[in-house]
Parts: sequence; structure tokens; C-alpha cells
Amino acid sequence: MIRPRVEERPLESQVDDLLTCVHCGFCLASCPTYELLGDERDSPRGRLYLMRAVAEGRLEAGDQSFALHLDQCLGCRACEPVCPSGVRFGLVLEHAREARALAGGVLDRGARLALRVFAKRRLQNLLWALLRLLRATRLPLLVARAGRRAGTPGRLRFAMAMLAATARRAKGELRGIRRRRRRVGRSLRGSTRAGERTPPAEDLVALLEGCVMSGLYRYVNRATERLVRAHGAMTVNLPAGLCCGALHAHAGELEEARALARRVIRAFERSGAKLLLTNSAGCSAAIKDYAEWLRDDPVYRKRAARVSSLVRDVVEWLVERSGQRYAALQLRLGYDAPCHLLHAQRISDQPLALLGRVPQLEVVELPRSDRCCGAAGIYGLARPQLSQELLRRKLAEVKQAGVRALATGNPGCLMQIGAGALTRRLPLDVIHPVELLAALLEAGESG
Repeated sequence: MIRPRVEERPLESQVDDLLTCVHCGFCLASCPTYELLGDERDSPRGRLYLMRAVAEGRLEAGDQSFALHLDQCLGCRACEPVCPSGVRFGLVLEHAREARALAGGVLDRGARLALRVFAKRRLQNLLWALLRLLRATRLPLLVARAGRRAGTPGRLRFAMAMLAATARRAKGELRGIRRRRRRVGRSLRGSTRAGERTPPAEDLVALLEGCVMSGLYRYVNRATERLVRAHGAMTVNLPAGLCCGALHAHAGELEEARALARRVIRAFERSGAKLLLTNSAGCSAAIKDYAEWLRDDPVYRKRAARVSSLVRDVVEWLVERSGQRYAALQLRLGYDAPCHLLHAQRISDQPLALLGRVPQLEVVELPRSDRCCGAAGIYGLARPQLSQELLRRKLAEVKQAGVRALATGNPGCLMQIGAGALTRRLPLDVIHPVELLAALLEAGESG
């Protein structure tokens, strides 16, 4: 009888990747936490050295120092594009965090609760419904704007600001754009749910509505459908609340991440679509890693590889299609690149090219658009002080760019930067590029 191979030490299976690092130090300048903390162990090179020590049995996976420096990593993967050796840092980090968890490491209570909710669709949908109800009361907005003297706990205040930021009314030039999004939603035709009879279409794509996006950014999903239809394709929507597993993988909960990945794969296969689209950079980056996540699964290995090859971030897909006419918009718009779009997927020029199709729109990249805003999934729950310092720097860059509107393509970034603007009372509107484009397309068609 052939017994399955058992690792003698944690991270033993990652030794090849760990040995790829030659400790050249090119990654140091790109790492936000090394810039903040100045500790070699909080750099990609230092963390890889600690992981190698665990893999070689020189350090215990349950060591507090090992857990600390792993947890302080954002997982932004800014080190990957600059690494001459091609170290797959993001994937190795996920395995290291799994090893830490198996050795008895404990996640922050709030982070652990969030992961459990995202894994259960019914519980998740109930939570989103309650949060939308709370958002409608405008209480989150009042709490977000409350000063420190009000005695509101910082963590709670920022959480309420993040919720309020998902529905905040726009000011200035974007006021009309926000109003148009309702008309965009009402005018939709030609999208179906997975499991329903799909309309005949030569070009059918599946849309992963996601967990956060379907819960708090439904209008962005509707805008995505509108743009896809305007570009000559039809959409079939995968079930609302279907989580891609990214948050679980980043936290080291790899078995749960793999279970969620299998759900997405099955739903996509049932859809009959030729491509899988997402409007969340974190989701598209995670799905492109499914082939790696499930490489040892004999049932899903090939299926995962196929889905990984067929997923596209919506901006990546849109820019490849024939151009559409948009209404002119006189606005100086800032752009901040989501980490998992820029670093993990190497998608840099496409969002700028897409926004550049809008007449009279001046698009300005933030001075350090490649730097993380501090959202990083559940990082704000686990490391609020570091998260807030990164956000402070990001907002300073917004001021430096001289913009009062900012576009970014990931829900965590939208909520983080939007909440920062609310709590600091900054005149800044934060919008998903798809929402902006869909509203301008609607204006162009109706005008």
C-alpha cells in the first residue's frame, strides 16, 4: 500500500521556492512594512529567511516572533515584480501562515469571525442585509464624522466609516455620476443568474459578483453588466455572495480557501460561459492562483487550471474590446492601483487606457500609486495601527496630487480610502472605474 507523503517539518514543501531567494535586497525598497518599521524581519527577504528557518527545522512555526512578522506583512506582493529571481512570495506567504495556524497561532478575533462569515453564504447574505439596513439609517455616517471627543472607539468609528463610504453621496463633478447609476441599474437587460436558462449569445461571460461586491457594491455589479452588454457580450451571473477564497488564503486558511475555490469552479462550469469576469482585483488575482491552490487535487487539478486561464479582471477585458463612446467629463481624477491588480496580475496600463477614453477627463496617477493603502483584506482588523499609518500616507499623496475624486478597482481599497476621507473630513469622492464608465456610457446613449 502506498502511503501519502507526509511533511516532516512545516513548509518543507516550499523549500524550492524559499531557496529561489538570493537575498539580493531589491525587494526592500518596495516593501511598505519595511519602510514603516525598518526591521529586516519585516521585509520580504527577512520573512523568507524566517520561513526557511522553519522549513529547515531551525525555528518553530509556533514561535511568537515568526507569527508577528508574518502577520505584519500586508501580502501586497509589491516585492514580486522587482524580484530578479522570481520568488512567488504571495503563495509562499499563504503556506507560511497556514503553518503558523497549524502550530497554534491564533488570528485576531474579529478577523476570525469575518472569515467564518464569508465561508457561509446564507450567514453572509444575512449579514449584508443587516449592514445595508444599518447603512440606510445614516448612523454609520454620523459615527464616522464624530470627533474623538465623542468617545467613540477608534476601531468602531473606522468600521462605521467603511460602511458609510460604500454609499456616500458624491459632491461636485461626481454628483451627477452617482445619480446616473440608478438609471443604469433600471435600464439593465440581458443578464441572467446561474442556473437559469441563459440567452443565446455568441459571446457569453460569467460575472463573479463576489461577497463584498454583492453585499455592499451591488451598483458596481450592475454597472459591470451594463458595460459588458455595451461591449457586445452577454453575462450570466454566478450566485450572489459566492466567495473566491482570497481572504482565507491570505490568512493561511488554505483548506477553506480550496473549498471555496471548488464552489467557484463548479458554478463557472455550470454557467456555460467562455470567460469569467470579476470587478474585484483581489478576486481575479486569487482565481488566477487556483491552479496552484488545487495542484494536488486529482479531481480539480485540471479544472482549476482551466478556470485560472479563463478569468479576467473587468478592466483587463474591457480594454481589449472595441472602444465605446462616453460622455465628456471635465474632471481631474486621481487613480490608485489596487495591489493585487498591479503587483499580483501585472495589470498597470489597462485601467489608465480605459479611463483615457473619456473625453476631457484628466487622469492622474497618485505619486506612489504602487504603494498599499493599508486595506489588504482583513489587515485593518488584525493590524489597525499599521493600516492607519499607511492610509495616512495614501491620503497625503491624494492631497499632493491635487484631486478631489479618486478611482480604484478593489472593494477593500474603496472602503479604506473612502473611510479615511470621511473620518478626516476630506473633500474626496472614491469611485470604482466601472461605475464611472457605465454612468458616462448611459449619459452618452440617452443624450
